[in-house]
This record gives sequence, structure tokens and C-alpha cells, in this order.
Amino acid sequence: MGALSFGAPLVLFGLLALPAIWWLLRLTPPRPQAEVFPPLRILQRVARQEETPSRSPWWLTLLRLLLAAAIILALAAPILNPRADVLAGSGPLGILVDNGWASAPDWEARQASAEALIREAGEQGRPVALAFAAENAADDDATPAEASTALERLAAASPRPVPNERQAAAERLRTALAGLDAPTLALLTDGLEDGETQAAYEALAGLSPTQTILYAPSIAGRLALTDAANATDALTVSAVRPAGETAAASRTVRALDDQDREIGRATLAFAAGETQGEARFAVPVELRNDVARIELEGLQTAAEVRLVDDSFQRRRVALVSGEASDLAQPLLSPLYYITRALEPFADLVRADSADLSVAIPRLVEQRPSIVVLADIGVLPEPARESLETFVEGGGILLRFAGPRLAANAGDDPLVPVRLRGGERQLGGALSWSEPQAIAPIPPESALAGITVPPDATVSRQVLAEPSAALAERTWASLADGTPIVTAAQRGAGTVILFHTTAEATWSNLPISGAFVDMLRRIVTLSRASGGPADAGEAVVTLPPYRTLDARGFVTLPPGDVRPLVLTPGESTAVTRENPPGLYGTDAGYAALNLFERDAVLAPLTPPDFAGATAARGYGDETSTDLTPWLFAGALALFALDALALLWMNGGFFRRLTRRPGSARTAAASLVLALLLLPAASALAQDAAPPADDLSGFDAERAIAATETTHLAYVATGDAATDDISRQGLSGLSQFIAAKTALEPGDPMEVDIESDELAFFPIVYWPVDPAAPMPSEAAISRVDAYMKSGGTVLFDVADDAMNALGGTVSAGQRRLRDILADLDIPPLEPVPADHVLTKAFYIMQDFPGRHTGSELWVEASTPSLDGEVRPASAGDGVSSIMITSNDFASAWAVDDSGMFTYPTDSADPAQREFAYRAGVNIVMYVLTGNYKADQVHVPALLERLGQ
Repeated sequence: MGALSFGAPLVLFGLLALPAIWWLLRLTPPRPQAEVFPPLRILQRVARQEETPSRSPWWLTLLRLLLAAAIILALAAPILNPRADVLAGSGPLGILVDNGWASAPDWEARQASAEALIREAGEQGRPVALAFAAENAADDDATPAEASTALERLAAASPRPVPNERQAAAERLRTALAGLDAPTLALLTDGLEDGETQAAYEALAGLSPTQTILYAPSIAGRLALTDAANATDALTVSAVRPAGETAAASRTVRALDDQDREIGRATLAFAAGETQGEARFAVPVELRNDVARIELEGLQTAAEVRLVDDSFQRRRVALVSGEASDLAQPLLSPLYYITRALEPFADLVRADSADLSVAIPRLVEQRPSIVVLADIGVLPEPARESLETFVEGGGILLRFAGPRLAANAGDDPLVPVRLRGGERQLGGALSWSEPQAIAPIPPESALAGITVPPDATVSRQVLAEPSAALAERTWASLADGTPIVTAAQRGAGTVILFHTTAEATWSNLPISGAFVDMLRRIVTLSRASGGPADAGEAVVTLPPYRTLDARGFVTLPPGDVRPLVLTPGESTAVTRENPPGLYGTDAGYAALNLFERDAVLAPLTPPDFAGATAARGYGDETSTDLTPWLFAGALALFALDALALLWMNGGFFRRLTRRPGSARTAAASLVLALLLLPAASALAQDAAPPADDLSGFDAERAIAATETTHLAYVATGDAATDDISRQGLSGLSQFIAAKTALEPGDPMEVDIESDELAFFPIVYWPVDPAAPMPSEAAISRVDAYMKSGGTVLFDVADDAMNALGGTVSAGQRRLRDILADLDIPPLEPVPADHVLTKAFYIMQDFPGRHTGSELWVEASTPSLDGEVRPASAGDGVSSIMITSNDFASAWAVDDSGMFTYPTDSADPAQREFAYRAGVNIVMYVLTGNYKADQVHVPALLERLGQ
């Protein structure tokens, strides 16, 4: 049974007035019912004796008595299950609250428990010292204060995505309560043990508390992801659960990309009696490269998220060959087998010049993960210096032997071991009687686990000079013990050498599956980029890019987050200044997570000093204030009383029987019409001016816009953005005039708030988040323009990592706001058979200055007969197109005809394709499905012939 208490019990004496209220209500009858006066009604009731009620009906009296009782009870402040006093003694109250990552699931209950303690201390006139375990000392003032001040601090607190620092918080609490007698301590913990708990207890024991109240919730079900590895064979995730949980258990883990799209699911399984669990994702390597984070389904805390950084991304591998005729006989090319092995798993870039002093520095500037040198013996000085800097900064240099390297072996700093001149070959000096097989790879090797087939043999190799360090630098060797793969550290990077060629002239290893596995293993050992921007620095400082909140959601970093300092050879801990998240820029970032693989979750050890009580749980003593419920009930009773009076007085009957043409109804209708007329007139005037109102019509502009075809762009109000739009459409107009029969005029700027849009076949709209949001009237004008056959091309200002952790860019957010008020159909990326891909040029995609976005158009209706056709399009032109490739900057030319802005790629073909995309868009807008009909002509003629 629930207990009940009253905050103002004296008010209950008001219940004694209920008999007097009953007596007054009995003496106050309702007003006599009024009747209409038709003669027939009088005749019908002439025989009746007129009666006037002398008392109120019993049910109405009971209703009003209940109303009075509800008000009296509400004023008495009743509380269901009132909370019993917890605090003992009379000294100050010190509260230490864990607000680290583990507090997120029950934070509201923890706040409620702390609030109850503070209110109780306030009622007893005791000061309160409040300390939070996950706050900085500068932001956490534990000085004893009044209960109202402590409640304000408690309401402003929130869980943090970092571990608790209990010792520091206990020291702050001890300093605040020093010198005060008989304090009471309340420890609102998260139930987890950490390395500072005992030190915190020792600090608090020095206060000699008269009472210590411990709140320690159950940690059953708490999990933390401790590691994620994107190995060659699988993507694995490790997790830890609290010690003491012995039953077998499992949870679902999801892998998400940077736009919150699910890439895969896996089961995180814990064997009986084990605290460590692992999940393996059956996801192709190509998709694994898109993983941005891994999280438990039903996310609750930041420990249940594992962020991944550039080390999970697709690697860039730079290829340099000593052969001059790679394309003449590809099977003999040193790079052929490397390309075939790595192409599905890495982005391959090749040297653009035969001059290595130029080509290699250019490749290094692209910050690859690995640079592959296939049979290059002598390196020019600029190339050697560039490669040394690359390796020292964390890159991997992978070299393959060959005749050139064998002829120039010596003191080369870019090989892992000293080499002998010449090569060892079958039938020559230091020769074998038969080709040598490759020995099993030792378990301590970085290539451990790769099985080399017994028929993989080597007939020629470059030998290493014997040395004391040769054994530890050998990753793989032949059956006779001579090294075939060696490696050595150089600064933060690694130099690896295959002592045979990359093609099948010295060995058949390149045509075996083991060769593919070896190369992929080396790729997984590399970073996504070859070192930081300044590879010569030993210490790297990265700005905060995205961070996690306590509940595990990706957010923008708060203002108090500091840059992350990475020191080679040292691990970086999560702190209040550096919460878990991504640090760097959209060009490259490092992930900082809460836990490492050796993490342990253990239950909290209770304090053993004097005054300690048994651990309590949050929410065990829940009280309910009944006052608002009683007031709500009283309001409902009052409404019932009012309705009863209307019914008894005939109000409902008169309203139902009143004639529509009565004077009373006419008067009310007239007053209502007079009140609404000005507002309605004003709304009509704002929404649609009279047809004969031509005060804002610019005849001269209308003539200029219609005498020839013009491309139009929306004026954003930003001069730089508008100049880009004008120059871009001007460049596109010139290109169209040179390549097609259309000769557009100069582009025209339109103000969607006032200018007529129907003069233009297409309007280019650069979505600038800094520009003012268009008014509802302007959006309506655009909507009418699109419905009338016009097309709007939205070009969104976007960033490279849109929507990480559930977020979107400012440009996307503005586009969503605009489209929310437009009546647009479903959209889809331009399909391969869409008429846009064949409107003038044959195109597969539509690049601009950037190439990362697709072009979205209205979704096409599938063919009813299911026939596959060369081109498909609806009867009309798509009224909307959306991209974020920045078309205008790619098209833009200045007054002298020079390109104004560079494209992302140095290849001039990107700009050419951007212009072609613009031509196709304009031709499509002007001709509709004409081209779709033309590509069907052969099929139509064939049918006619039949």
C-alpha cells in the first residue's frame, strides 16, 4: 500500500464546510427553464400545473460537493509515497556526483536523488557542498552554499563522455568541508570501480563524517567497445562486460558510415564465464572502407561507440616502376600484379613523369599511405629526400628487387638491410640446383598467418649481407634460410623489401594467392595518409573536429575542447579537455576512444570508514505530488457543472431549435463577418495582388528576358556568391553557343521575392546557408514556377563529411528548410538510362568543381511493360535538380575568358565534363524527352518494318 502525506494538513479542516455547502446548494435551485411561445405548445400544456423547482437535483449537488472537496484536498498538498528523511546529524551535507560516461542512462534518476537530498538539507537549514567527478577544478566550485544554489548547479549539470576523476573531486569536497564539524557525505556513483576510488575514500575519510550515504546502481548489462580492427580477412570488434557476469550473452553491433547509413550488423557474443567478447562483420572490404563508427544497437553511453579514423579508410598507394614500357606487354610489367592485387582495396596513383626527381615528390605531396618502387636502383637526390621525409613521417616504402636494384646494391638508406651486389640465380654463382620454396612464415612476423603454397618458388633473388639484426628484420625467408621479405623501422615509418621481382620472371610468387595476401596485409599496416601534414614534427597537434556526448551521439565539439596532442610512442588518454571524438580536419583525422583492449569493468567497492551505510539504488523511493492531479480533476468537474447548467436551462435545446434566419443569429453572423473581413482582405492582398495591378511590372526587363533565351540565377545577397553564379552561367552560355545551335544571352539575376520567373527555362540557385531564408511568399512563387514548367537547379554549399554521428551541413539544413515548403515529387539520382545522360553528350555522371555528389532529379516512372530502353524520361522535364558539385565555379570565366576557379582534380577533363554536364542540363530543359525519342528511332523503324 502506498503512503500518503499532506504538505498543508490544516487545509483539510475545510472539509468540515462540505455540509454547509450542501445546504446552500440545496437552497439554490437552477433557473426555471425558458420555453418558446408557439400557440400549439401552449395548448398542449394548458392542462399542466406550473411547477418551479425548489431544490437542486441530488446529482448536481454531489458533483459540486466533489468539486469543493477536490479543491480543498489540492490545497492541502498531498504526496503519495512521501520520501522518508535520509539525512542524519546536523552538520553540512557534502555530495559527490559521478557524471562520467556511465551516468548517462540513469542521469535523470541520479539528479532526482541528489535533488531530494539537497531539499531535505535545505529544510533542515544545512549548507550543501556539491562536487562533480567529471568536471574540471576550475568549473566545479564545491564551496558550501544554500540549498537553492546547489539545486541550480545540479540542474545545470549534465553527464560527460569522459571517465570520472573521483580523487580530484573528493579533494575538492574535502577542502570545501574542512573545518566544519560532523558532515554528512552522499556518494552518488555510477557503480563502477576505477583506479582512483580508494584514494577518493581516503580523502573523504579525513572529514570524519557522521554518515556516508552510498548510491551504487547495478552495472549488469553495461558494455564497452575496446577495439576495432579492419584486418584483411574480416572487420572485428572487441568489447568488455563487467566482471561477475558469468552467463553467456550476446548483443547486436552495427557498422555505420559517416551519413548514419548502416553498412553491416554482427553479433557480439560473450562466452559463459568470459568478460571479453568479439564480433566479426561479414562485410566486403570495399564497404569496410566506408565505416565511420561502430556502435551497439540501443545505444546508451559513449563507451558503446567505437569511432574509426583514417586508418579504416581506403589507402592510397603510389606506384613507381623502373620499366619504360609497362603498357606494351602488361603481363611483364612490374606493376601489373601489384595493381591487380591492390586495386579492389586501395586507390592507386601512378607517376605522371618519367623523371623520378619530379614524379616522386609529386606523388608524396598527395600523401599516400604506401609508395611502391618496382625495380628502381638509383634514386635522384630530390626523390630520395622526399621519400626519406615520407617514411620518417609514418609512411611505408615498399620496394621490389630487380636487375636495377641488384646492379646498384650498396649503402642505400631506403632498404631495410644491406644488400650484396648482383643477384643469386638458378645456374649462376651462389646458385641452387633447383628453385627454392618459401619457408612457413614465423609467428612473430608481421605477415604471420599467411599460408604460402608449396609450389610457390623463387629462382632469383637479391641477397642480404649477414648481420646481427638480419633475423629480426626478416618477415619471410626461403627454405634455405635466406630472406625473401625484410623490413625495418625508419622513424615513424617502415621500409619493406621483397628480394625478388614484382612480376613472374624471378619467381612465381606474384601469381599465387599468397602474394595478394602479403600485399593486402602490408596495406592494412599502413596509415590512410603517410604521416601528418608536417611530417618532420615529432609531436602533432590536431584540432577537434567531431566529439561524442555522454550518450554516444556524434556532435560538434564544445567550446572548451582543446586540440589533441599526439606524441609518437605515447598513448593519449581521454580527459575533460579531450573527450572521445575525431581530431583533425575533414581532410584527415584521428579517433580518440574511451577504452583500449585491456580495459576492465568492475563493480564499485563500498567505503569502509565510519558512518557508511549500505548501498542504495536510484529511484527506490519515488514520491508523487497529487496536487496537480487534484486541480485537474477539479477543473474537469467544473466543466461538467457548466455543461449541466446549460442542459438544465435549455441552452442546448434553444441552440438546436433556433431558426437560421432569426435576428439573433443574423446579428452574430454580421458581427463575426465584420471582425474577419479586414484580416481576410489583408491576407488576400498579400497572397495575390489584383490582376490589373501592374505597379511592380518592369516592361523593359520583360522584353530583355524574352527576346532571347537567358539562363537565370537567384540573387543571394552575397556579392561573392552572386559573382560566381554570374560568371559561371556566362561561361556556360559561351560554351553552349560554341557547341550547339543555341545562342543564349547574358545570364540574368532574379530576385525570387519580386521578379517574374516564367521568362526563364531554368533558374540556378546556389544554396548559401549565410543568405537570408526566403519568405513564404517567395517560396510560393518558386513553387508556382516549378508547377508551370520551370526548372530550379539547387547547388548546395556542402562539406566533405556531411552528417557524421546524425549531423548535416549548414547548406543541407538550409536546403531542407527550403524544400519543406515546396511541393516536390520523389527524387532519385540520375539513372543510367535517363535522357539527361544523352541529351547532347553521352555522360555517366555530372561533375562540377567537385565530383562527390550525384545529380538528383524527379524519380522516373518505370515502364509498365518492363522493357529495357536506351533512354527513359517522363512526358515533362524534371522541375527540380539538386547537386553539391558547385557547377558555377567550374563554369566560371572572367572578362578575359580565363577560368576563375580550379577544379578538385588537376585533370582538365573534369572541367570539360562539367561544361558538358551543363550543356546536357540546358538541352534537357529546353527539349524535354526529345532525345529519348531519338534514341528509340531504330527500334521504332524496326517495328514499322515488321
